[in-house]
Amino acid sequence: MLFSSMTFCFVFLPVVLLLYLTAKKELHNGILLAASIIFYAWGEPKYLAIMLLTILINYIAAINIERFFNHKKIILLCTLITNLGILFYFKYFNFLIDITNSVFHSHLSFPDIVMPIGISFYTFQALSYVIDVYRGECKAQKDIYKLALYICLFPQLIAGPIVKYHDVADQIDSRDVNFEKVCLGVKRFIIGFSKKIIIANTMAVIADKIFIQDPHNFSHLVAWLGALAYTLQLYFDFSGYSDMAIGLGLIFGFRFMENFNYPYISKSITEFWRRWHISLSTWFKQYVYIPLGGNRGKLYKTCVNLGIVFLLTGIWHGAAWTFIVWGIWHGIFIIIEKIFNIKDFEQKPHSSAINIMRHIYCILIFIIGWVIFRADNLTYAGQYLANMFGITHLQKETFIYNLSYYCTVTDVVIIIAAVLCSLPLFKNILDIKNKLGIAMVNLWLLLLFIIAVSSLAAGTYNPFIYFRF
Repeated sequence: MLFSSMTFCFVFLPVVLLLYLTAKKELHNGILLAASIIFYAWGEPKYLAIMLLTILINYIAAINIERFFNHKKIILLCTLITNLGILFYFKYFNFLIDITNSVFHSHLSFPDIVMPIGISFYTFQALSYVIDVYRGECKAQKDIYKLALYICLFPQLIAGPIVKYHDVADQIDSRDVNFEKVCLGVKRFIIGFSKKIIIANTMAVIADKIFIQDPHNFSHLVAWLGALAYTLQLYFDFSGYSDMAIGLGLIFGFRFMENFNYPYISKSITEFWRRWHISLSTWFKQYVYIPLGGNRGKLYKTCVNLGIVFLLTGIWHGAAWTFIVWGIWHGIFIIIEKIFNIKDFEQKPHSSAINIMRHIYCILIFIIGWVIFRADNLTYAGQYLANMFGITHLQKETFIYNLSYYCTVTDVVIIIAAVLCSLPLFKNILDIKNKLGIAMVNLWLLLLFIIAVSSLAAGTYNPFIYFRF
């Protein structure tokens, strides 16, 4: 079930919210758990068993880590292997067969494996729980229903943000639901809903029209338009989902961490990853980078650790060479910035010209990265980038469509709006306290919701990009 669907907005959510707000407090967790199971099973009931198995495995493992303290390393290792083994089978097994066939010229057949939606996200949440118990940062949850609620809570189940157990353990046991939180949550949901439907879906249509074609069949300008459209689509699609998840969490009394902090204003790739998909980058920092040694050793060791983290980041996103190269691409610049001590450089004052150049550098790096990320294969990515930077000689007679086919006047207006909304111009819009300001914001959000619902009813492009990761 999609957050940005009529069924969710006008049937599922109202029913769940009505039951939740009218029920006794001690029933809240049960209502949310039942709703979460229905939410997940709605689209893929056959994969519900995989998620329930994950819950059971990690529930037993955490209790045994506390019970058999002297053997906790072995228990943790077995649990990690089991969790990652399940993830590997569903997400990477066919990729491994493809590599094997390519290297050894074999003809192994591909099994019919379909990746369960959200498996990357709920597996990482389960792992964080067991590791937290192993480290002594939290107690093992004796109530399996509470652990199940943590892992499969529907607002963040499908595409994050990745919530660490120690951040919400107390909220699962006890949380307040009040009118102020519900109102703030609804507003945050509408902002995310509008990002997705009005901006991301519009950008998706432009990007798909361009990326579906051979890169030799359109001009350099069209190539840049496609890269820009996908850059905006990805941000507003994913940050829109995160806004909706955070808003839904507030409605039901939970406070989830922010997942995006205007990443496109960054002046370095290091800063970009402090602002982009924050829950994933902090997960890798806490559970991979620091255990590897972080930056505690010599510089070369730190660079190796960073390289491992960004290789794994690419692999996490999908079973394709494009994702792996995308992770390596970002890792290269993170390492370069580490070598040149970008942290100290950022803390010093710089002229406007230098800041502009730094910003242009960062934009170029992540746009190139998104082209690699979006491409179906590395060959296509190389051809597309060659077009963007004028390396390929194009014959105008091969161009199938002119620029107006890909981008209408309305699209241009939405692109401008998207660029403005990717800046922190409206960052504190929900913090306005005066009555007139609140009324204007509420009226504006209502208008956005009506426009978004109208667009949704028209049947425009809708799937979330990160569902397949």
